[in-house]
Amino acid sequence: MTSPPQAPADVDALLAAMRPRLHRYCARMVGSVIDGEDVLQDALIKAMEAVASAAPIQHPEAWLFRIAHNTALDFLRRRNRQDALHAPEEVDMMAGELDDVSRREIAASSLRTFMRLPVAQRSSVILMDVLGCSLQEVCGIMDFSLPAVKAALYRGRTQLRAFAREPDDAPRPGLSPADRSRLNVYVGRFNAHDFDAIRAMIADDIRLELVNKTRLNGKAEVSRYFGNYAKIDDWRLVTGQVEGRPAILVFDPNAQSGPPRSFMLLDWSADKVATIRDFRHAPYAIDGAEWAVDQG
Repeated sequence: MTSPPQAPADVDALLAAMRPRLHRYCARMVGSVIDGEDVLQDALIKAMEAVASAAPIQHPEAWLFRIAHNTALDFLRRRNRQDALHAPEEVDMMAGELDDVSRREIAASSLRTFMRLPVAQRSSVILMDVLGCSLQEVCGIMDFSLPAVKAALYRGRTQLRAFAREPDDAPRPGLSPADRSRLNVYVGRFNAHDFDAIRAMIADDIRLELVNKTRLNGKAEVSRYFGNYAKIDDWRLVTGQVEGRPAILVFDPNAQSGPPRSFMLLDWSADKVATIRDFRHAPYAIDGAEWAVDQG
């Protein structure tokens, strides 16, 4: 029996529940938690536009992953990676189930490591070994035959095992003196709850994205955002980097160790903060991100 179309409220609830898993897929497909959020937002827009005109959706989660998959491929094409988009040969190569240890090792691979795989291998490994999809679900999402998915999965796993044996001794560039100086000023004033001084640092036409929550434009609207931070005490800011970009890492002030809970990205214009992208309401974005506290 055909299931009825989902009501808008049901769709909103599904998107909210699926967002972390969809981001995990998109980030590993494009090699960046930041770009992955952009891809995810594009995919969710496409999904919402399609809901009104689509036929009843029998398997909404697989449908969403298919949209996210195609949106990620579009993003990669725009980055001139067309040569990596060829489907594997139709060979029937067994890709068996992994034990829990092997699956955890693959899931823990860095985003840079996943980016070394061809797209078909990358997608199949992420879907099955990171997100736990079945072979049949992977076939539907990628629009590949079962032998093609098995081949991509086998080759992708083999490559990841080889990459895991390589030393990772590439140097990580630090912050420039200019980035370090202005981020330290911003972080210091923020931690001191000196939000009037922070407001003096922002441009009149500032744009702010509170990811997965809202967007604000202009100094008057964004000033309310700082007022909301003044009312809570579950944050401690630290100057650092995310994926090599200057960033502000947000830690739990009551935790002595552990990774950041989220992060913020700032862009500057003429020594004023021009844009803020705050991932407080998108804590899934830090999962798998390469981050570092500034040591300068």
